[in-house]
Amino acid sequence: MTDLSRYRPNVGVVLFHPDGRVWYGRRAGTEGPHNWQFPQGGVDDGEDLETAARRELGEETGVTSAELIASTEDWIVYDFPAGYGGTKAARGWAGQKQRWFAFRFTGEESEIDLEAHGDIEFDAWRWGALADAPDLIVPFKRDVYEQVVAVFAPLVV
Repeated sequence: MTDLSRYRPNVGVVLFHPDGRVWYGRRAGTEGPHNWQFPQGGVDDGEDLETAARRELGEETGVTSAELIASTEDWIVYDFPAGYGGTKAARGWAGQKQRWFAFRFTGEESEIDLEAHGDIEFDAWRWGALADAPDLIVPFKRDVYEQVVAVFAPLVV
């Protein structure tokens, strides 16, 4: 059994276009080919998980026009790879535990603003097929993305 206290609480968001495609952001300053991902981020102390997901979505994409359509029931956990030099690992976390939320975009594309928040996470975005997600993400997160795709696949119209 995994000791979840060793993992940083985190939320991930799959934003569905009304036609069934999903939103991908290209991580700013990250070399390809595995530099496309879904919005995600940490949960503040005492913050409700859906609230955290909406906050992260807004900060990273500018999107606020979205309706909740599904979420994962349990935490999905991944470990940081050996030698991972990120600040989260430096703070003693073994990896991240994530709850994932699926939202349907209800706004206009002009709402998408990658500079909505001071820290730019993405430098480009596009709509794509949900099934493509595991091939676009960094390899150490691939298992998470495979699980997310499996849970949210029935939402594709």
